[in-house]
Amino acid sequence: MSWKPNASIATLTARAHYLAAIRQFFAERRVLEVETPVLSQASGTDVHLQQWQTSNGYYLHTSPEFAMKRLLAAGSGDIFQLARVFRLDEQGSRHNPEFTMLEWYRLGFDEFQLMQEVTELIKQLSGQSDLAVQNLSYSEVFLAAGLPNPHAANVSELRQCCEQHLSCAAKDWSLDDCLDALMSMVVEPSLAPNQLTYIYNYPAQQAALARHHEVDGVLLARRFELYWQGMELANGYFELTDAQEQQRRFLAEEQARREQNLAPVVIDQHFIAALQHGMPSCAGVALGVDRLLMILLGKKRIEEVLAFSQQRS
Repeated sequence: MSWKPNASIATLTARAHYLAAIRQFFAERRVLEVETPVLSQASGTDVHLQQWQTSNGYYLHTSPEFAMKRLLAAGSGDIFQLARVFRLDEQGSRHNPEFTMLEWYRLGFDEFQLMQEVTELIKQLSGQSDLAVQNLSYSEVFLAAGLPNPHAANVSELRQCCEQHLSCAAKDWSLDDCLDALMSMVVEPSLAPNQLTYIYNYPAQQAALARHHEVDGVLLARRFELYWQGMELANGYFELTDAQEQQRRFLAEEQARREQNLAPVVIDQHFIAALQHGMPSCAGVALGVDRLLMILLGKKRIEEVLAFSQQRS
């Protein structure tokens, strides 16, 4: 056991410099910095995220998203937040259960305009004005990796593909289980590491809190993810503003959690009420600050950019 910090003082000084630069980036664009509660009476419903619950029944948030959208509905205008967030059971070279998330929302933007602003931020922080950028659709990256069209293949084809490429037994996997495994184990390693790669037009069932649209007769999710240096850095949406559709998705996720014997959830009715009141058209993105700092500072493990990892907390 060591009392010393994980990161060097020089690294922590650099971290402070980058956080100040992030704030300056948004100040120049007149984007308001906000703070929202870390503890919430409600929880997220995403089956892939597990939250800590306190002894009095409150939840440590996995993202400030719902509270920030309530501010948008209240008329805040463009906002950003550098938030401490918590995700149970996330541990590894790129994961710490407590980490820093940069989340921001831009009124009147769609996902492609927000992708451009994410690029501007990273270029400014990295000092790489000529950093290469590529935008690819979800189907394009699957096909480029020698995989079937993810919007056309059925679950049997995808299971067979998983068994072939991953040497695993996938006979009981769902369609999304297959897609997620192929994305993380086959597609992501195939992406060029020295450029920013944005993947957009995800399968409709993976929309989460993003809108849908139809492209060539296929219903797709208006969301994107950003990859750089072999890491997923950001996840963004052209935000869903329909309260009825959002409630339907929450209930569907709640049912999926029951079927998977996951902990019960408390749907955030404050958020639903804010959508019913009316949230302006906007795009939003969450970016993992610690992962970005790993790249900017040339570090291999996330604890190298943290004062204290969970093991030394």
